[in-house]
Amino acid sequence: MPVSTVILLDALAIERALTRMAHEVVEHNPAADALAFVGIRTHGVPLAQRLAKRVGTIVQRELPVGELDISMHRDDLALREELPKVGLSNVPFDVTGKELVLVDDVLFTGRSIRAAMDEIADFGRAQRIQLAVLVDRGHRELPIRPDYVGKNAPTSRDERVRVRLTEVDGRDEVVIEK
Repeated sequence: MPVSTVILLDALAIERALTRMAHEVVEHNPAADALAFVGIRTHGVPLAQRLAKRVGTIVQRELPVGELDISMHRDDLALREELPKVGLSNVPFDVTGKELVLVDDVLFTGRSIRAAMDEIADFGRAQRIQLAVLVDRGHRELPIRPDYVGKNAPTSRDERVRVRLTEVDGRDEVVIEK
């Protein structure tokens, strides 16, 4: 069956969404002293770096960025035919007392975010965890809600939202495949 593709966000729309989200982060965190960003591997990491850079420009200081591998915290490990390839999380700062902005590309069921929060807890006790996602596609299975959203895109369960970023895929775009 042929796949039809609809462009949800092009490169310029991604940049605009990240800029808007950065301003929202600053608005909700006026004292950015304890602010830090953590991206969920794979696409959440470059998004976290871009967002931290934009927020850093606004608040005029460099903000720390970490990256999480959530493979071993997923609740579907027993359902998989083979175990995932596990990478290392890299959080080069103490999360204790930090105002963390957890960043991912697509929010769907909420299970990846739950796994990410479990992984963050391994690094300490953050003061608060906020969630930033480029695309919120609905269909939550857990009570998880993003604080910052680039684009809300109601989808059907049989559609796939694919994020491509220059740092990983050579170009910036978000598409829906049907």
